[in-house]
Amino acid sequence: MTSDPLAPAEAADGEGPPSGSASPPMLDKKKSIILGIVGLAFIVLIFWKVIPQIGSYSQAWDALQSMGAVAMVIIVVSVIIYLLAYGLPFMAAAPGLPYWRSQQTNQAAFAISNGVPGGGAVGLAVQYGMLTSFAITPTASTAAITAVGLWSTFVTLGFPILGVAALAASGVGDNSHVTLAVVGLVILIAVVTVFVLVMRSAPLAQRIGEWANKAVNPLRSRIKSLKNADLVAPIVKFRTDMYGLLKKRWGVITVAQMAVSFAQFLILYVALRGVEGWDTAGTSILVAFAAFAISQLGLMVPITPGGLGTVDAAMIGLMVAFGVDNGDATAAALVWRASSYVPQIIIGVIALLAWTRKAGQRLAAVKPSPATS
Repeated sequence: MTSDPLAPAEAADGEGPPSGSASPPMLDKKKSIILGIVGLAFIVLIFWKVIPQIGSYSQAWDALQSMGAVAMVIIVVSVIIYLLAYGLPFMAAAPGLPYWRSQQTNQAAFAISNGVPGGGAVGLAVQYGMLTSFAITPTASTAAITAVGLWSTFVTLGFPILGVAALAASGVGDNSHVTLAVVGLVILIAVVTVFVLVMRSAPLAQRIGEWANKAVNPLRSRIKSLKNADLVAPIVKFRTDMYGLLKKRWGVITVAQMAVSFAQFLILYVALRGVEGWDTAGTSILVAFAAFAISQLGLMVPITPGGLGTVDAAMIGLMVAFGVDNGDATAAALVWRASSYVPQIIIGVIALLAWTRKAGQRLAAVKPSPATS
């Protein structure tokens, strides 16, 4: 028996092992180094050159120093709420998975995906390995991972639309962001429409796969990976694997994913009000939400892990454009990033180590001794 903790281990709590096996992808060292260098270069460039053009580190430091103890406590509470919300998506997408195991799965994957250059594929493998070791069947594990990833994308595309609506309701700004909202809405409608059609019936899923094959035909001679690709089978299999889960759980998954995003916004808002001072009128929650929501489009640009730097710069620029003081906007964004990033990396590493250690103990317990082999 393999000692690889990423492979499906014996089910926890004495249950039998799930069927199937996982072959976690290995990191391509050359690709990881290149991605790491490119990502690091962008992060340095953004924090060194871009953000100082739209914000002020010195003013941000002054604002942070003036923050009172009550404001710090409120920020800590908001971070705890966010961390608790982060454990909801997999519990919603994998019925029967306990909350703390859902939390462990999501946090461990976050630490790998955001802490290792090009670690997204390994993060998915870890999610699969953890879920199957928690007695979630391989098919259900794959469906849960796919659902959580899809819904995260849906929320990322939908939030800018909500942000522009919040900006319009606040009466701040002009119509310059309406185009962005329209583009986002069109993309979201297109994605959701295709998704619903695939889910609606197997024949529809097959026809969409056939249309997809026709769409990529002109590219087959130019892109080697598409030369013999048949998109019908994977689309039909995707529909088969996902239909049962989403028919019953789409609403719960939506609420869970929205809770994560709104809890993350809460950190930004209380950080901004903390540096501004709770005893002042301060920035409207609608304006703060607009800046947060629109900046989430930076997550769709996979240059840096978790949108590190890209989202931050966009958020600061939007807040300043909406009338927030340079120093306050920069300070709030830095507190938001540190509070929503560093604790998760630490918790994720602990969760991964704890799972690896327990998986190793289970494997050691079932390994035959030399005397009995």
